Amino acid sequence: MIKTIDLRSDTVTKPTASMLEAMTKAEVGDDVYGEDPKVIELERYAADLFRKQAALFCPSGTMTNQIAIRAHTQLGDELICADNAHIYKYEGGGIASNSGVQARILQSSFGKISDHQIQNAINANDPHFPNTALVCLENTSNRGGGSVYSLKEMDAIRVICNNHHLKLHLDGARVFNAIIAANYTTDELGNIFDSISICLSKGLGAPVGSLLIGNNDFIKKSIRIRKVFGGGMRQAGYLAAAGLFALQNNIQRLKTDHQNAKIIADILLENKAIHSVYPVETNIIIFEMLNEQTCTRFQNHLLINNIKANKVAPASMRFVFHLDITEEMIGNLQQAIKSF
Repeated sequence: MIKTIDLRSDTVTKPTASMLEAMTKAEVGDDVYGEDPKVIELERYAADLFRKQAALFCPSGTMTNQIAIRAHTQLGDELICADNAHIYKYEGGGIASNSGVQARILQSSFGKISDHQIQNAINANDPHFPNTALVCLENTSNRGGGSVYSLKEMDAIRVICNNHHLKLHLDGARVFNAIIAANYTTDELGNIFDSISICLSKGLGAPVGSLLIGNNDFIKKSIRIRKVFGGGMRQAGYLAAAGLFALQNNIQRLKTDHQNAKIIADILLENKAIHSVYPVETNIIIFEMLNEQTCTRFQNHLLINNIKANKVAPASMRFVFHLDITEEMIGNLQQAIKSF
C-alpha cells in the first residue's frame, strides 16, 4: 500500500520509536505544583539554549505567543507586526480578545518587515494615539514561504526597539529552521529578543507543546497568565520528554527538509501550470498556479496520487516538508507533479 504523502504542515508528524521510548521512561510529577522533573529539565534546557533565565512549557505556540503579548503590554496598547503574521491572522483574534491590544500591521516582503517600517509606525507620545509597546517578528515566516530574517536585519530592529523602549518578541515556531538556514546561533537570538516562543511539534517532531523563553520576571508573570488561559498541565513530563528529545536529536536533520523543499521547488518551476514560486529558504514552498481552476484541478490530482496539500489562496498552494517525508515519497511527489 502506498503511504499518504502529507504536505499540509509539519505539525502532522508522529513520534518516532526512540521518542516514544523517552516518553514512557519519563519521571513525572504535578507541573501545576512545579513538581514535574521532566518539565523542569526541559524548561532549563531551553532557557540555557538561548542564554535566557527561564522558560515555560505550554500546550501550543498560539498560547505562548498570546501569553507574551499579554505580559508585554497593557490594555489599549498597540503592537507592530507583519500583515501576514501568525499572531495576527491565525490566532483567533487573540491580540484583541486576550490582551485588549490593537495591531499595527505593516506590509511585508515574504513575511518580513524592516527597521525603517517599524520606525515609521511608532506612535507619537500623544493621548490621541495608542501607546506603541511591542514589536513581534515571525522567523521563519509561515505565509512568507519559510523566509528567514538575517542577523543584521534583526539587530537593526533591536536598535529601534531600544531607542523607543519597546519590547521585542519572536514567534519562533520554526526558529530552528531559520538557525539551520542562516547559520546563526541560539545565543545570538537570545541577545536580541526579550521573549522567544519555540514550537516543539512542527519540524522537531514532538506530538505537542511549545516553550516561552525570557527573563525570570517575565516568566513569573507568564505563569500567572498561563493559569488564566487554562494552560496548566499536570503530569506533563511525558510530553516534556518528547520535547526534550526533539531539541536534543532533531535540529540538525532539518537540513533534509530544506533540501527536499528545494528539489521539489525546481520540479514545480518546470511545470507550465505553475505561475510562480516563492523563494525557498527552508522547508516551506508556496506557489501560485495559473488560475483558481488550475489550482483546484492540481489539488485533486495530488489527492488521486495519495498526496495531501493545502491551498493558501484561491490560486496558491503550500507544501511543507518534515521528518515523516521519505526519499521514496520525494520520488513519488516528483512523478505526480510531472504528470500534471
